[in-house]
Amino acid sequence: MARKKAVVGARKSVLNKRRRGFLGVLIPWARRFGFALVLVGGLIWLGAWLTLNGTLGRGKDWMENKILMASADMGFAVENILVDGRVYTNPQILMAIVNVGKGDPLFSFDPRAAQALISKIGWVESASVERRWPDTIYIGLKERKPMALWQDEKTLKLLDSNGTVITADRLERFGGLPVVAGPDAPAHAAALLAGLRAEPVLQPYIAYARRLGERRWDLVLKGGVIVRLPEEDLGLALRRLASAQEENSILEKDIVSIDLRESGRLVVQTKPGAVEEYKASLKIEAKTGSSI
Repeated sequence: MARKKAVVGARKSVLNKRRRGFLGVLIPWARRFGFALVLVGGLIWLGAWLTLNGTLGRGKDWMENKILMASADMGFAVENILVDGRVYTNPQILMAIVNVGKGDPLFSFDPRAAQALISKIGWVESASVERRWPDTIYIGLKERKPMALWQDEKTLKLLDSNGTVITADRLERFGGLPVVAGPDAPAHAAALLAGLRAEPVLQPYIAYARRLGERRWDLVLKGGVIVRLPEEDLGLALRRLASAQEENSILEKDIVSIDLRESGRLVVQTKPGAVEEYKASLKIEAKTGSSI
């Protein structure tokens, strides 16, 4: 009996030693990692609190501002804003987009953002914006080329060489440009105007060009005469008209309309009583009365 008790006591002693040994290892590690977890949790909470109340953002802005001012003190400050290629673009709009002044830190200027905004200006076809070290902002512009004025219902708009609307403001200085009318006139104006430039003898007589039925053009002359152009072979029709003007001054005659829609023919509608005179002076077909 006594021996049995001694064996049981020995086993309990061994188990207690094992437990104490395990706890002896666990407790220090738990204390160490528990403190680390509390520290990490506290830092996360502090960061969240600083972010939510704006303190962290203000601190970041303050630090960035100090860095930018230091860079300006080192010589990286705006001294020049160089604009290349500007003819029509409003300089006040450009300066508002750049939004920096002399002495401002060059690093505070974002060339990509400025380029994106400048490219949206109506006059600008493309733009290049750079920081040029140590003190210059460079803006390179490729502006649209004015081609014609488009009569869009009751509003005049300026078109570029691609038929794109540039602006509807301050058009007085473009009064010498040709005028086109019709909903689809911008898309087809370049071809017509190229043909007219090839026949300069016609240009002084033309008031405007009117696009009809999304198919063809009428030229309205300054005296009210209508010149009906064909859907195709526009250049050849204009050449026939230019030849008739060069040989017979047809655009200066007392006529109502000229029809060039039939290939190889030029049909003139005259006022009553003028047919015989024009038949004698022009090698063309002349008609009186109603419109052709």
